[in-house]
Amino acid sequence: MSTEMEVDEPQRLQLRHTRDAAQLLINQILTTVPLRSTQDGVYATLPDPITTLPREKPIPKAKELTTWEKFAKKKGIAAKAKDGKMVYDEATGEWVPKWGYKGSNKGGEDDWAVEVDERKQEDVNANPRSLSRAERVERVKKNERQQKKNERNAAAASSSSGSGYKNRRR
Repeated sequence: MSTEMEVDEPQRLQLRHTRDAAQLLINQILTTVPLRSTQDGVYATLPDPITTLPREKPIPKAKELTTWEKFAKKKGIAAKAKDGKMVYDEATGEWVPKWGYKGSNKGGEDDWAVEVDERKQEDVNANPRSLSRAERVERVKKNERQQKKNERNAAAASSSSGSGYKNRRR
């Protein structure tokens, strides 16, 4: 039974101190700040905060611009506004995605006739449908390579020491 009393005593002491501190704070607020009474109740006009808390960590540094962003800034090219992801296909009468799965960018793949560009097709026996698909796959791979290159450049720039030397491995 004495152990219960010992455990309860610190909690009672803590509650008493907390109550006293809260009562002091409320009394100070009610005596020092202007009060105004409205239909909704009594309002206390609190002073502006004067103590600002510092950040735990420093403000993050701005990320280095990618090659394209540098070029676009130099040439004054603005980012294109997004028009939306869906476009209306008048042939089917439905809304389809601009890109991706069943997107309108693949419209020529399912056509019964395919236009052949004489300048692009070196081999007469090559399938024009597979050529257009291969071109699109190559564009995707090129985009991925450029994206990885930009990521490597950004990582090298952020991890480089203050000596000004950049490690440029490709």
